[in-house]
Amino acid sequence: MTATDPWIRRFFPSPEAPVQLVCLPHAGGSASFFRPVAQALNPRVEVLSVQYPGRQDRHNEPMIDTIDGLACHVSRAVTRTVNRPFALFGHSMGATLAFEVAVRLERAGRFAERVFVSGRRAPSCHRDERVHRRDDAGIIAELRGLSGTDQRVFGDEELMRMILPALRNDYRAVETYVWASEHRLRSPLTALTGDDDPKASHDEVRAWSAHTAGDFEMKSYPGGHFFLIDHAPDVISVIGERLARPAATPR
Repeated sequence: MTATDPWIRRFFPSPEAPVQLVCLPHAGGSASFFRPVAQALNPRVEVLSVQYPGRQDRHNEPMIDTIDGLACHVSRAVTRTVNRPFALFGHSMGATLAFEVAVRLERAGRFAERVFVSGRRAPSCHRDERVHRRDDAGIIAELRGLSGTDQRVFGDEELMRMILPALRNDYRAVETYVWASEHRLRSPLTALTGDDDPKASHDEVRAWSAHTAGDFEMKSYPGGHFFLIDHAPDVISVIGERLARPAATPR
């Protein structure tokens, strides 16, 4: 693994890859979540995985509890480190963040080949969610219900104490997010969802189509919020296939 920027991790550097994929983790997640994706796409695509402050090797750094704040930092990191055609992939909170990063980059004249949003409703679809205001037991119950965490983690009290602050911080960021921009992306957009995801209905995911002037597609998989774990080979195949196509982004 290499880290040329505090925000970016390269698990499998691929300097000859024609395209780079910037991956943004879910709430409570870290860059290592995308290590299998980086390995599977290497050497066709170089994966740059975003590492939020307050976890893993950045655990001593202050966390950022707004999507706007995160998007500003990540967009600057992408500008510093991306040196080829690029795409964005975000899951759950990371999907909302990917959208906001893409907006900022487009305003600066940089356009993603494609934006992949996974496990998240469109920015224009608001829900009044307040998980970040729950006590620790309430946040743990939410996490259990999403079935994306190894059950052994819940039995490790020390580990739970370590990850709960990041979870609460990230839930606060995504639950207080307010879509405030009418900007429609020029980049094509692929929305991925589980057909039983309690966090995003099909109608809410389909609403992503209104946020791009480029091509839009929606793909549904059996499963809940973390469908992409069970269907990793299929999801990775979709990413690889879409990024192998010529760019269709209006310039």
